[in-house]
Amino acid sequence: MGVDLPKMICRREGIQHNPIKEFQVNDNIIIAVYKGSISPFDILIKYRQKLKNGRWSRIRTPKHIHWTVDILMKMQAFKGLTQEFLDFFIDIWNTTTPLKSERERQSLDLKKLLDISKEEVERFQKLSKKGEYSVKFLILLAKLLMLQEKTNRQDAYMFKNVLDGLKKGEDLFHVISKATLRASR
Repeated sequence: MGVDLPKMICRREGIQHNPIKEFQVNDNIIIAVYKGSISPFDILIKYRQKLKNGRWSRIRTPKHIHWTVDILMKMQAFKGLTQEFLDFFIDIWNTTTPLKSERERQSLDLKKLLDISKEEVERFQKLSKKGEYSVKFLILLAKLLMLQEKTNRQDAYMFKNVLDGLKKGEDLFHVISKATLRASR
């Protein structure tokens, strides 16, 4: 891995931002963590994905809806295994604690975050055959999104609500509404 990787320097509001941490997930995805601005220790997550034409995408900000749609695609092909994958995510949610210092934010170890889930990467590898994203990327992304959400709000709920909706098999409208933060009626 790691030949001719694109830079993960992004511009926001006309200012250049360098990542705090960068990690090559596989040959097709690079993920980076930046200093955010919502709370004192906020993190901003961005990634680049190699496109089918061999070029790298622009730097993207993942949204809950992105991984939700990917999970729905995986669920169509491997319902039982995807349900187990959701249980794994719910366990992660329940044990994730917010960042409480600049030191914690600066010492984020993306490789370690992924390595502690090595067994799960292997266990759920079959799910990588469907959808857009690999299990490896989804695990790291989920951990980072949960960390971000809990760091920014002690009463965070969005990620958990989406997980619960997917696990319960709620209808598509309700799951998508939760993933896009729109109130469902």
